Amino acid sequence: MEEILTYAQAEPAGSVAYATASGMLSSVWLLVAIPLASAAVLLLLGRRADRWGHWLGVASVGVAFVLGLTYFFQLRGLANRSVQTSLWQLISVGNFKVDFGLLFDPLAACFVLLITGVGFLIHLYAVGYMEHDAGRRRFFGYFNLFVAAMLLLVLGNNYVLLYVGWEGVGLASYLLISFWYDRPSAATAGKKAFLMNRVGDAGLAIAIFLMFAQLGTTSYSGVFNGVGQLGSGIVLAMGLLLLLGATGKSGQFPLQAWLPDAMEGPTPVSALIHAATMVTAGVYLIARSHPIFSANSTLQLVVVSVGALTLLIGCIIGCAKDDIKRVLAWSTVSQIGYMFLGVGLGGTAYALAIVHLLAHGFFKANMFLGAGSVMHGMKDQVDIRRFGGLSKYMKVTWLTFMMGWLAIIGMFPFSGFFSKEPIIAAAFEREGWTAWLFGGAALLGAGLTAFYMTRLFVLTFHGPSRWTDDIEHPHESPPIMTIPLILLAVGSIGAGFLLATSVPDWLTATLGPQEEAAEPVLAHWLITALSLLLTVVGAGLAWALFRNGTASQEQPAGVLVRAARRNLYTDAINEAIFEKPGIFLTRALVFLDNRGIDGLVNGLAAGVGGGSGRLRRLQTGFVRSYATSMLTGAVLVVAAFLAIQAGWLS
Repeated sequence: MEEILTYAQAEPAGSVAYATASGMLSSVWLLVAIPLASAAVLLLLGRRADRWGHWLGVASVGVAFVLGLTYFFQLRGLANRSVQTSLWQLISVGNFKVDFGLLFDPLAACFVLLITGVGFLIHLYAVGYMEHDAGRRRFFGYFNLFVAAMLLLVLGNNYVLLYVGWEGVGLASYLLISFWYDRPSAATAGKKAFLMNRVGDAGLAIAIFLMFAQLGTTSYSGVFNGVGQLGSGIVLAMGLLLLLGATGKSGQFPLQAWLPDAMEGPTPVSALIHAATMVTAGVYLIARSHPIFSANSTLQLVVVSVGALTLLIGCIIGCAKDDIKRVLAWSTVSQIGYMFLGVGLGGTAYALAIVHLLAHGFFKANMFLGAGSVMHGMKDQVDIRRFGGLSKYMKVTWLTFMMGWLAIIGMFPFSGFFSKEPIIAAAFEREGWTAWLFGGAALLGAGLTAFYMTRLFVLTFHGPSRWTDDIEHPHESPPIMTIPLILLAVGSIGAGFLLATSVPDWLTATLGPQEEAAEPVLAHWLITALSLLLTVVGAGLAWALFRNGTASQEQPAGVLVRAARRNLYTDAINEAIFEKPGIFLTRALVFLDNRGIDGLVNGLAAGVGGGSGRLRRLQTGFVRSYATSMLTGAVLVVAAFLAIQAGWLS
């Protein structure tokens, strides 16, 4: 294994320093190799692995988590806290050289522990959830493939390897979302996710091309050290292309429509992909690329705007949804919006966004798995209008879901309070009117989150029972499903405080020293008080409105509610602007190809064929016909000469 030389730590701001690989840290590649090997075994052995394949899938992620934890503690003992290793040369074409190299630093370590730790609990839960599914072994193969791709994404030391992991995550998510491909809705959702992500992926690919064209490298160290040499226009273009990729993978405006539809996959997929891993890839991309985004204030403003707009879109639509998983999906869109708001603000907010990302992984996975537990006991029903009173029958699910609910609405002292409130305060630290705009959006989002998440909680677990006739007695899930719920609920309670007090300092080696923040336009205590007040008001209003249940049928609604039920017409806008013109253009090109290009070629061929057929009729094979032809030709030639001599033809 070739080792990368150490860069001096006394480098200018924005540069990246790495230490050589040493000891067990040189084997960090095992984090990717173990789940990848497990996926290969599960998918290649086929039905021969059906009886034990799911346990192999669980064990591979568990081993990866233990290794990640070991590497984490080893990294803490290094002064530099950044280790980079090169395994082999991946690409060597002219001046373009890319190593298959891995970077293990504080930012990567946070994601490794989140992916493997929360991922292990979700894998364990899936053993029970998918128990009666004939394709369980194949499911765990796809699950392991996804984990391996996600780990490669966060561990690669250059943008090309990040892109390989990025595409691997997209492929695995497509396979998992459309796992029940015999259902038209699941097949359509998988295709929608795949196609919308291709839009963002194209932006990321062009950004990588631009890096090589301008700097001659795609390594993190080379790109970040060279950003200062680039013009502001190039930096802006590069950052916007990276942002396009991030919005696609993280389900942010304007590429957010695929994420709620992805709930057609099995519930463990929703928990792993849409709570803890895949949707956070965009946040990771921006945080990892912070020297690029910090170099251009316009770029940061665009990121903040996308985050603020998306968090409000997610909240508004979440208020009108009745599918338990889709409500959680739109809450994911909204919470990722808070993270984009954080990374867009820059400075200390980079670390705050990562804190919220990690805390969100606990409470959102907790709630998604809780939703799966409810579905497990309610014969796969998802309409919260037909639940109610489940707290009596599913006490573990109810109690653990409550912890996630209190965390996501930001109630003190649960984890969401310690991870989300600092981002809201940071939004008020901007200069001028933008502090009120983005801070106000973040505060409004807090109140709306409390409203629609309380509505979800109350309609599901409290009030009168509203079940359909085919459900006689809801039941609690088995221990293999409730144990992960309990562990995630513990994280929902205490992870926020622990993360908020440790992660910002831990990330200094990657994101740089935490800069002195500007004085907010409102005092910190007042921002916190307003946030808690809006949270209590939103939750209290929802409790008052829905404690006795709600109508089981859709009722006439106002303009805003109708718009929210139709996803604020974003699907209709995408259809009108992109889908229908695309279909029309495709049909026009097909018509032009069939009638124009193919018509010209086929017409020429037909003309030659028809003409040759007619000429062929003159070749009869009879001597008298040929003699007559020769005589006719001779007579015509003689007649022409006589006419010329007589002056008739001149």
